[in-house]
Amino acid sequence: MALELAIRDVEAGYGAVRALHGVSLSVGTGATVALLGTNGNGKSTLMKCVMGMVRPTRGSVSLTIDGTTHDLTRLSTEEIVNLGVAMVPEGRRLFPRLTVEENLLVPSAYVRHLKDSEGEEQGMEILRGMGLAEKAGVNASQLSQVELRKLELARAMAAKPRLLISDEAMAGLAGTEVDEVLKILFDL
Repeated sequence: MALELAIRDVEAGYGAVRALHGVSLSVGTGATVALLGTNGNGKSTLMKCVMGMVRPTRGSVSLTIDGTTHDLTRLSTEEIVNLGVAMVPEGRRLFPRLTVEENLLVPSAYVRHLKDSEGEEQGMEILRGMGLAEKAGVNASQLSQVELRKLELARAMAAKPRLLISDEAMAGLAGTEVDEVLKILFDL
């Protein structure tokens, strides 16, 4: 499956505050890209532009899948997710009172191309791959920081994404935990 994310001369921000000034980036099938910079440099804003959560004031964001190009600036976040784009946002956006397994099943309720049975079967396979299968019945509030990050990644993968975006993937993790999450990301 051929895929290309093309960001061209994007400008975006929040009201009078401009966070992005003429950003261009291209990401092809199988590529891993890291955006580096200090807080306030627009990394999260760029990811939100890709996801349709922030609309660029200028430029274009498109996703080409198997020769068909989709203008992401004209699509809702839901439509972008249904194209196969998943985002792990910063800030541990899990449901603390739900179990690990219940958190994992959330995408199958919202992503059109997933069937409920697919979500459950694939969910347990993903939990095994992340080393979380034995924690399936545990509430998310009882997980360590690295287990929370793994669960966030597992939940995104349960949506069967063609493109995975992760914001602040290493936030709050210690040295060996960073290595563990990096290995998972590169294996994905």
